[in-house]
Amino acid sequence: MSRATLTFLLSLVAGPASLAAEEPPEALSISQGSVAMRQVVALGRDVRVDGEAASDVAAVNGSVRVTGRIGGDLIALGGDAFLEPGSTVQGDVFVLGGRIVAASGSTVHGRSVAYPTISSAWLVLIEGPSLGHSPFAAVVVSAKLALLAAWLTWSLLVFATNGREVLAASAALSERPLRNFLVGLTGILAASLTAVFVSALVNAMIGLPLLALLVLVALLLKLWGQVAVFHALGHWLSRSVTRRRWTPLNAALVGLVVLGALKFVPWLGLWAWTVATCIGVGAALTTKLGRREPWFEGAI
Repeated sequence: MSRATLTFLLSLVAGPASLAAEEPPEALSISQGSVAMRQVVALGRDVRVDGEAASDVAAVNGSVRVTGRIGGDLIALGGDAFLEPGSTVQGDVFVLGGRIVAASGSTVHGRSVAYPTISSAWLVLIEGPSLGHSPFAAVVVSAKLALLAAWLTWSLLVFATNGREVLAASAALSERPLRNFLVGLTGILAASLTAVFVSALVNAMIGLPLLALLVLVALLLKLWGQVAVFHALGHWLSRSVTRRRWTPLNAALVGLVVLGALKFVPWLGLWAWTVATCIGVGAALTTKLGRREPWFEGAI
């Protein structure tokens, strides 16, 4: 990849972290004596549980502080989990990009897992879930529009720096979409199993850098392969609907618009982008990012 492409990739990885540096909004609080019966989710702010949450509690780009009781899992993405004396979590505690600080007297009945060194790159991988909100809630719609704007910028940059390789991957994708889907699905499952293996059997000094590398590789394959999917979809529409030949960039933008519109359709959008992600990752793997050469010397 060119220096410009890598620079933009790093900006995507660092972007959410820079937003977290701004003054945070008021925390979402469950007061002492009150009970939240449904899932509690906070986007871009902290959560404080002084009472009881009967289901899961999750904070995206925020921390969770518990002095009361959580009946489900505690999830903090891009923040910390603070368990005060006397607090109880019936399920698991999972923290990505933060720490678990458990005081003496706190209780966790499930597992406690934290990856403090993982960056906020995971935000780019989140496509469909509304995280407990209505699919048409303002915060969900705004987040999806912002993500589509990022995809537009990324697509323009990739075409400007690696246009020929994208077209090659798009052609391979169009020829054998099912094969690329299976390769991508296999690659994603293999990466997930590898992450579980590394986190369970390898010590933290070696395991954490390996997990960070695994996330960055998966992110690169997704970001690059998705642009090939945009072009392949737009190119197919140009031949099937308009019967006219569009320029490669126009075809990619049309594909992005179509998939972007599907993103706002509950469930259908989630599945469409999941399938597109598998196909894109598969195309990036099978063509070596459009170069159509073996990944290793001597490979056939």
